Amino acid sequence: MQIFGILAFVVALLLSVMIHEFGHYLTAKRYGMKVSEFFLGFGTRIWSYRRGETEFGIKAIPAGGYCKIEGMTPNDEMAVGEEARAFYRATSGRKLIVLGAGSFLHFVLGYLLLFTLFAGVGTTQLLPIIHEVVKGSAAQSAGILAGDEVTSINGKKVRDWYSDVKTIRNSQGKALTLGINRNGQDLIITAVPKLVTIEGEKRFLLGIINEVGLKRTGVITSFKNAGIVTKDFLFQSVKSLIKLPSKIPALWGQAVNGEKRDTNGLVGVVGVARVSGQAVGNANLSIKERLATFILIIASLNIFVGLFNLLPILPLDGGHMAVAIADEFRAYIARLRGRPRPSAIDVTVLMPITLVVFVILTALTLLLLVADIVNPVVINL
Repeated sequence: MQIFGILAFVVALLLSVMIHEFGHYLTAKRYGMKVSEFFLGFGTRIWSYRRGETEFGIKAIPAGGYCKIEGMTPNDEMAVGEEARAFYRATSGRKLIVLGAGSFLHFVLGYLLLFTLFAGVGTTQLLPIIHEVVKGSAAQSAGILAGDEVTSINGKKVRDWYSDVKTIRNSQGKALTLGINRNGQDLIITAVPKLVTIEGEKRFLLGIINEVGLKRTGVITSFKNAGIVTKDFLFQSVKSLIKLPSKIPALWGQAVNGEKRDTNGLVGVVGVARVSGQAVGNANLSIKERLATFILIIASLNIFVGLFNLLPILPLDGGHMAVAIADEFRAYIARLRGRPRPSAIDVTVLMPITLVVFVILTALTLLLLVADIVNPVVINL
């Protein structure tokens, strides 16, 4: 099962890459740009077919993919009569849309996965099913048994135990009428909560311990919850990116000196694949719980990758977007001075910076690869 989880992660990652590039493809075609290639993978061409002016296909190294838009720089040659379709000739607004479309679809995919989790699979919650009745408690005195399901409290149907349990805590010791389902039989039981002190705080409790399990939510609630979690993932991703440089020294010690891996530290693709394998192969979890964990991993990964791609450094999409914004700023200054619009910035001039960033990212990727192989992260599920 662990191998299946790793393979599932690889497939999910490749699909995410394809969706990212498809965002570039759709928006580029929408604005009349010429897209000559759309490939999954790099290296030697394994299979391809041509549709219109674009060649679609698969290459030997499954390490990403690309969408080739012609005329990315003024030095790129365009076919005669198609010069106006070059990317660099587009307006800054259109450039930003095309460049940002990939990350946008990462965010959309992450949100849709979370919505599917809430509405279709379910999330771990306290259920209104009694797992254990505390000895000497109000629940035991009232005749409540383990296995009973609380269906209503004072005539109000139980829908969300996190909210409905407040009725018990706010009862002020008054008798509660509980609807109970016991082995398919509906019962009405009256129970009087007792005032109990827990960690210095006084609460009215029945003395029941609920079961924990997966529970689905309604469509509207799922839309809302998916948005909340997406926002939280974005916030956590921003924090992770800010802290990234400070965690590299620790990663070196973990990769080279065998120091204990930090579960909150940096993890590469191999590490995430291994964690996915552990989640899917965990025999202590139900099939739905494994699926829920896997969906959470893929959703959070998409949101992080989408944000990472927006960093204003070349060769990332965010770097090209920064160049387009700089172009528009230069044009604005020129207008204020009554001068013609300056030529677009040639990104090839920034190639030395791009190479430095590429070397740094490659070195970090290799360091993560070593750490994930020789000293993998171990999580407790």
